Order: sequence, then C-alpha cells, then structure tokens
Amino acid sequence: MLKKIKIYGSLFILLVIAFFVFKGYSKDEVGNVSLGLFTTKDIKIEKLTDPEVTGVTCHISNIVADLDFSDPSESSISCRQTGDITMAMIANVDKSASGEVVFKKSKSILFKTLKIRRIFDQSTQTLIYISYSTKEINGSYKHAMSTVPLWGTKAYSEPVVEIN
Repeated sequence: MLKKIKIYGSLFILLVIAFFVFKGYSKDEVGNVSLGLFTTKDIKIEKLTDPEVTGVTCHISNIVADLDFSDPSESSISCRQTGDITMAMIANVDKSASGEVVFKKSKSILFKTLKIRRIFDQSTQTLIYISYSTKEINGSYKHAMSTVPLWGTKAYSEPVVEIN
C-alpha cells in the first residue's frame, strides 16, 4: 500500500511540474527573465504579429507567477513596422474610437485577461496599440501604449484637414 502511495505521489508531482513547464511555454515567447532565486515570478516576453496589419510586430512583456492563482497586471508593449503595410490592410482595420482587440491571453483562473487593442488615428495616420488587464470584478488601471506611424509606408495617405 505504501509503495502505491509513493508511485502515485511521484506521478502527481511529475504531472504538476509538466503542467507548469508547458503552461509557461509559448511558440511566440522570445524571452524569459527570472525575478530572483526565491520567487516564482518571471518576466515573459512574447511577440505578436498583428493579424490584420501583418507588417507590424509587437513585443509584450508581462509578469507570470507560476504558483499563484493570478498573475500581476503589469505589462509593457513596444510595436514597430517589421514589414510592408498596405492600403488594403488599413482598409480592413476597425476605425472606431475604441478600435479592436487583436490579442488576448488569460492571466488567471479568476477571469483576468491581458488584452492588446489596436486603434487607428486617422488624423495622424498612426496605429496605436494599448495593452491592459481586465478583471470581471475589480479591473486594473495599469496599461502601456505604443504607436506605429504609417509615414513612409504604402498605406500612408495625406490626413484630411477640416477647415471651419
């Protein structure tokens, strides 16, 4: 009986370790910075190619706490032009003031989500990317923003200036 308990206990520990190893793995992860020897928190850096404007790549850093039920809300984002941006791509972009969510990732078993939203500023011909955390009960005001101007791309068009 004791031998079975040891075997099942060992299997359980291996499954838990495997869960955290695979949970932390992402094909888009490009960096992982440990926050110290005595902490389970790491800074994960992931790349995101905008699904609509494929000439834009964003790098997102956020804290992952492997043994916690919820990851901290802090995040950072930096977006750059890494390929062609065409008029056809911009034609398909949501042009509303609230833009559209282009990426989201669960940060907790308690309904916390990291979101990346794209907003198009027509007056300056600039794509704005904002990262933020949402939580059903008590949201976080922490956010980060990055911009990608269309100046010099195939998608750039002179902004329309209204004269009063």
